[in-house]
Amino acid sequence: MATRPLRIGTRGSPMALFQARLVRERLQSADPELAEDNAIELVIIRTTGDRVQNRVLAEIGGKGLFTKEIEEALLDRRIDLAVHSLKDMETALPAGLAIGCVLPRDDPRDALVSRNGAGLRELPRGARIGTASLRRRAQLLHERPDLEILPIRGNVDTRLAKLAAGEVDALVLALCGLERLGKTAAVTEILSPERMLPAVGQGALAIECRADDTAVKDLLTPLNHPDSAACVAAERAMLAALDGSCRTPIAGLATIRGDRLTLEALLLSEDGGAERRGRGEGTTAEAIAIGNHVGELLRRDAGPEFGLS
Repeated sequence: MATRPLRIGTRGSPMALFQARLVRERLQSADPELAEDNAIELVIIRTTGDRVQNRVLAEIGGKGLFTKEIEEALLDRRIDLAVHSLKDMETALPAGLAIGCVLPRDDPRDALVSRNGAGLRELPRGARIGTASLRRRAQLLHERPDLEILPIRGNVDTRLAKLAAGEVDALVLALCGLERLGKTAAVTEILSPERMLPAVGQGALAIECRADDTAVKDLLTPLNHPDSAACVAAERAMLAALDGSCRTPIAGLATIRGDRLTLEALLLSEDGGAERRGRGEGTTAEAIAIGNHVGELLRRDAGPEFGLS
């Protein structure tokens, strides 16, 4: 049995707390002992990404700023496991940490939320779209070079408030985040992967733990969803093979039919003017090899305009 109480590390945003409570509920369903009073404790940890809201992540160190302090708490044994949106995790984890499980993946697509109800193609020339994502920015400009893309940070409610205040004409947000917070009524248009390929790991929740903590790993085993884990493993292997800088827009989505896994990947220049696409297919057992292969092919075909290191 793991130490009691079992301490779950999480950020303090409404989205992060929803996700941590979801994991708590699933742990309690899988192990009746964890349903007892005070068997599980949520530990809120404020990360650098939460504290610094006035700068784009790429300028201050990348997406790992949402996980650094939480991972330090894991290594210091102040918490026993951590719940992350997988797209926020670096491809290389700190020594001594591991992904203990991946929950069933939610819808990975992006959604457009506009003030006047217009879809992406119907927005007027020069419309202002808010997003802090270089991947979204590049794909938006690839389809609509006339758009003005404005950096916008903060949680979902903060961004929706800025939209309502007229600071931007539209937002692009992860559909799963709006679903988790019960805000799908705000969605104007769901963007298909053919038009807006998602971020690696988008829609998936990962639970991180210490690599040598067998008690916690045993608790997490019933929560793992093998197909979701295989898909994100392929996507993360592709990203690792590309070894892109935090200023390289990269997208990827793996899907499974039967036992066949297909990975679609996209590499863009920062301004969206150039793109390279890659595709790989194989069995689910070959997920990491598929990702490595697709990433290596994209790297081979990429020119200097893609900013790969």
